[in-house]
Amino acid sequence: MWKTILRRVLLMIPQIIILSILIFMIAQAMPGDPFTGLINPSLDPAVIERMREAAGLNDPWPQQYLRWVTNLFQGDLGRSFIYRMDVTTLLGQRVGNTVSLALLTAILTYALALPLGLLAGRFENSWLDKFVQVYSYLTFAVPLFIFGLLMLFTFGFRLGWFPTSGSVQIGVGAGLPRMISRFQHMILPAITQALLTTTVTVQYLRSEVIDAQKLDFVRTARSKGVPTSKVFSRHIFRNASLPIASNLGFEISGLIAGSVIIESIFSYPGIGQLFILSTTQRDYAVVTSLVLLLGVVALVGMLISDIIMSLVDPRIRIQ
Repeated sequence: MWKTILRRVLLMIPQIIILSILIFMIAQAMPGDPFTGLINPSLDPAVIERMREAAGLNDPWPQQYLRWVTNLFQGDLGRSFIYRMDVTTLLGQRVGNTVSLALLTAILTYALALPLGLLAGRFENSWLDKFVQVYSYLTFAVPLFIFGLLMLFTFGFRLGWFPTSGSVQIGVGAGLPRMISRFQHMILPAITQALLTTTVTVQYLRSEVIDAQKLDFVRTARSKGVPTSKVFSRHIFRNASLPIASNLGFEISGLIAGSVIIESIFSYPGIGQLFILSTTQRDYAVVTSLVLLLGVVALVGMLISDIIMSLVDPRIRIQ
């Protein structure tokens, strides 16, 4: 198992190198730059050109890429032209918010999807199953940005149950009050995203439960007089949930990478919102670092999914 993990980690190295080259070339091909009308529109063009030269933006792409990679290995992701701080510091202020939101969303997603999928599959064609089907169709069809705006308007502005922006209340103290404030700011975007991300898990689990009920070992257990509740808990649910468990790592990494829309709607200061702002303002150092980080997170998520699959199912061994 450990040998396979090491091989996959080594395989990730050329993938990350290719990814970094593509990211850097695409970022450089973007029109404009951080100095185009964003610092001072009335500034002398000669001064702006000297600033580009000092920042190394006029150097050939290969030279800029090698300089970027060299600094990357030294832990230097560059400096943001817009925020006037090191990219490492800037990401450090945002990554924790996005990871916390993704974990809370994943917890809520599985807490809702697992019982719905299991019950819908167990009681096929019942009123509960039909309700789950309608719910799945609606959540699959509704765009996230429309649903997010509706949730923000209803529960944030009209009812005032949740904060409408930020990650923590201004002026709140440290310790428990700060943790409570952070949770209050996360709960509405997490619920919004979780309600729409349950569809695939619910439908997949429902189908697996329905198929598992027709397998020989389930019929054998029932013929021996095993109670229905134990048949579902020990046999059907355990086997039906294996693919879902294996997808857990990729699900969390996907939530982190897909935080752009939800963070923008709720003005939540995470890496998703930072990516949008940095892209529109041509902040190359931040954009390249963010996309590379999200790419690495996706690769790590796939590795975690394989490891989880081998742990939850003893029949599967990573050779």
